[in-house]
Amino acid sequence: MPTEAIQIVLVDDHRLFRSGLVSLINSLGGYKILFEAANGEELTRKLSPQLKPDIILLDINMPVMGGIETARWLKSNYPDICVIVLSMFEDAEKVLTMVKLGVKGYLLKDAEPYEFESALRKVAQGEIYYPEFVTRHLVNSFNRNADEIKLNSRELEFLKLAGTELTYKEIADHMCISARTVDGYRDQLFEKLQIKSRVGLVLYAIKNNLVQL
Repeated sequence: MPTEAIQIVLVDDHRLFRSGLVSLINSLGGYKILFEAANGEELTRKLSPQLKPDIILLDINMPVMGGIETARWLKSNYPDICVIVLSMFEDAEKVLTMVKLGVKGYLLKDAEPYEFESALRKVAQGEIYYPEFVTRHLVNSFNRNADEIKLNSRELEFLKLAGTELTYKEIADHMCISARTVDGYRDQLFEKLQIKSRVGLVLYAIKNNLVQL
């Protein structure tokens, strides 16, 4: 039985670019252009539960309603639609913003056709497609955020003890503080490190050489 075509919507304000992309997509086979839009506002008018694609190819810089605002709207209203960004820019701030908004792929407009086909295929299969410059920005952002986290001596002491078999009550006794104060250190670290469990604290401590295996 033939596989149903993946439905695609193009959102870009350059008509000539859209035309070239339509030709490329039609040449690949297995994909169908559902409709086109010149900006995010036009997309929001055309999109409906009855007329909804599998993948949206989204430009960032557009008049009326740009790509970032559009991605934010899609995340709130149609989170199940996969978004692939097509942009002229690899600006770190824009890349990271789009990744945080949940886009599944990111391509520069001067990418090779085989890269575009690979991105479409992977995203259609439920995977993500981030080229090297996107992963580089993500790594740099992670390292920068890690460097900005400052822990005081007592938080560090608690973090090291959390990596042992001691209970929270035993940690409190070891640090000569109350169980409530230990709970406070734990919750502060959860907030600072964006971690939700003791296991996460231990993994953070190991990764940063605060405890040894």
